[in-house]
Amino acid sequence: MFDIDRWREIFESIRSNLLRTVLSGFTVALGLYIFIVLFGIGTGLKNAFTEGFTRDAANLISIFSGKTTIAYGGLQSDRQIILKNDDYELAVSSDSTKVENSTPRYTTSMTVKYGKESGSYQINGANPEEIVIEDRKLTEGRYLNSRDLSLKQNVAVIGRMVQRDLIKDGGAIGKDLDINGTFFKVIGVFSDDGGDFEERVITVPITTLQQMKKGSDTVSNIYITYDSKLSPDQAIKYGDQLQKELKAKNKVSPDDENAIIVRNNAKNMGDTIQFLFIITLIVGFIGMGTLLAGIIGISNIMVYIVKERTQEIGVRKAIGAKPSSIVGLIMQESVVITVISGIIGVALGVMSLALIGDSLEKYFIKDPSVGWGLIIVAFISLVISGLIAGFVPAYRASKIKPIEALRAE
Repeated sequence: MFDIDRWREIFESIRSNLLRTVLSGFTVALGLYIFIVLFGIGTGLKNAFTEGFTRDAANLISIFSGKTTIAYGGLQSDRQIILKNDDYELAVSSDSTKVENSTPRYTTSMTVKYGKESGSYQINGANPEEIVIEDRKLTEGRYLNSRDLSLKQNVAVIGRMVQRDLIKDGGAIGKDLDINGTFFKVIGVFSDDGGDFEERVITVPITTLQQMKKGSDTVSNIYITYDSKLSPDQAIKYGDQLQKELKAKNKVSPDDENAIIVRNNAKNMGDTIQFLFIITLIVGFIGMGTLLAGIIGISNIMVYIVKERTQEIGVRKAIGAKPSSIVGLIMQESVVITVISGIIGVALGVMSLALIGDSLEKYFIKDPSVGWGLIIVAFISLVISGLIAGFVPAYRASKIKPIEALRAE
């Protein structure tokens, strides 16, 4: 293994037969390169898909109301169900051990003015836990707190686009916004990965907004994040339990699917996992096919190389070389070519993914990358394959009698 003369002989053989070396090395490098790029793009697809479906909290249950479609409990169908504060209290107290965060939300659109600027914006009445549920990031100031709710304070947290549209110059904290004739002091600014639409929103204490609506206790919807330790089946069962209890409270038929709507991310997550599994399966199948093509390619080239060197093997045997020495030499040369070519293929693949970056995000490919664990496994697989590819024909050639080897063409 560490015989300097043997290493010199190997590199001399590689130099003297540059074309066959390049061809065999190209097969290995190309196989690893395509494997890495394909898996990287597959990861990018999964990243984009996951981000698109989990912008808000991944363990979110959203509760909405609609009209009844079935007459029930002596009440007619086509009855509008309106959620209220006590519906929210029922939802969070139904099984409080399963609740991580929750907020009721009252949503409306109002005209907002600041100086000479004005516009119509979505106003959300919520509690402090909305920041977690919406996965918002504060860029200035603070979010709502319990004191704001209990005192029904006229304070507001605004999205980044609201600040850009209305306030423009200077910081937003402490500025007074005229919301439908009532002044609210800006206490915070947030950003949201959901984009501009999600950042053209103003959040105020729900108690304050309900008071502006003449003491209404109406709730547009209810958001609950369940305990992330729950399995998907447990989370789905919990969501079904909430729906059942809210239907009973509002005298809605258990079979009515439109009056109380519960959207549970646990159900969506099952579809997401299945889709991601299919993507992984397809990419894995293509990637393994590429590696297999590389293995077949280097095997064929090694057979050709050994056949080409049959006379050389005959000379070696004639002067007393042992079969094990001949086999070892050819295998060592095969491994050297495979390792060097594999390193080149890995380097080019990783560099290509780094250069791609997020440039393909518009094609739903975000941050394409491949873990080093997978790269190392693929690399070792090719090296072992190169070893086997060199061993089989070399072993057969080493068994040929010297006189037959010397006569070979």
